[in-house]
Amino acid sequence: MSDAVLSRPATIASWFFQIAAAGILLSTLPFKFGAAPESVALFEAIGLEPVGRIGTGVVELIAAFLLLWPRRAWLGALLSLGVMAGAIVTHVFLIGIVVHFDGASDGGALFAEAVAVFVSSLAVLFLRRQQLFALLDRVLK
Repeated sequence: MSDAVLSRPATIASWFFQIAAAGILLSTLPFKFGAAPESVALFEAIGLEPVGRIGTGVVELIAAFLLLWPRRAWLGALLSLGVMAGAIVTHVFLIGIVVHFDGASDGGALFAEAVAVFVSSLAVLFLRRQQLFALLDRVLK
């Protein structure tokens, strides 16, 4: 099922949110894969450094790729929703909204990015819900 199934406004809106979410996900990868101090500090704080940092980076890369593939954008949205839900819960309950590292802080930017990806992914999933429903219909028959 492609963009042809969506109305023109829905297609434009979906692509806006897909590109926004994928762009944010891809922009964080050099920090995760490059062991930037803020990424290392974040994953050390939750006891998952380096496996959690690298694993999350791999999952985010896959989600970004799927978000940019029209037939699988709904799957990328689901995947990024799950990862960002985990990030948001971790920020709120374990590490705080602001990440502190090497005497500096991110000012809450990582939390804001997680929320932006979560909301964008939710919008993509809503706009492309017919693709998800069509798959569920095929699977459940």
